[in-house]
Amino acid sequence: MKLIELIPDLIEIAQKAGNEILHIYNHEDFGVEIKSDQSPLTKADKASNAIICEGLEKLTLIFPIISEENKEVTYEERKNWQRCWLVDPLDGTKEFIKRNGDFTVNIALVENGQIVLGVVGIPFHNEIYWAVEGEGAFLVKNGKEEKIAVASFNSTDPGLKIVASRSHLNQETQDFISNFNKPELVSKGSALKFLLLAKGEAHIYPRIAPTMEWDTAAAQIILEEAGGKLIVHETGSPMTYNRENLRNPAFIATGKVLENEQ
Repeated sequence: MKLIELIPDLIEIAQKAGNEILHIYNHEDFGVEIKSDQSPLTKADKASNAIICEGLEKLTLIFPIISEENKEVTYEERKNWQRCWLVDPLDGTKEFIKRNGDFTVNIALVENGQIVLGVVGIPFHNEIYWAVEGEGAFLVKNGKEEKIAVASFNSTDPGLKIVASRSHLNQETQDFISNFNKPELVSKGSALKFLLLAKGEAHIYPRIAPTMEWDTAAAQIILEEAGGKLIVHETGSPMTYNRENLRNPAFIATGKVLENEQ
């Protein structure tokens, strides 16, 4: 079975999870709790996680699941997994609580440390993005599917759109942004930052602040299949997944940088 054959079922799972998130967003108390790492958890996180995990466990191909909201699996067990799912059932919980619509549902498949498939839903806008290694990146909206592509640019171009988190605009990130020629700062939450790059509406996303593997995996392959790139900030090397430490290093995501293509 080819991985692309999983996409219709994964889109359905992401939509179902997104619909439940929206129901809670529009009609219910969020039931906010604070986790041990001081990040918030809501009824929507839990409900979405249950829907996604149940859906993944019914697919034709069954793989173990690493999710932000599941009990952590030890690396001793994980390191032997050839394939596994990486799930963030509600990426952008803080944005969800603020009711600004900047939250996503992220589902990715890891194979030997590399992302080979990703689905990202934006419930608030009824959009689904998906990509499979070697197959391109796509946006599904209002029943229509279109291929998406990054913008091409030189890093010295004036007015580049640099996307950053509203919650994590630290000094290091500001210093990085200051190296560009009259950059335009675009503030977005969650995996939406990657998607702006993937569809050519922004150019660079520096993340010199903490993220976890499930925050970036699905959106990374969508960006890469759209023609973009993600590298570890300190080393310039590609990001790998299902590492012993699930916390990501700082990274830089970009569209197509022309001087790097020469």
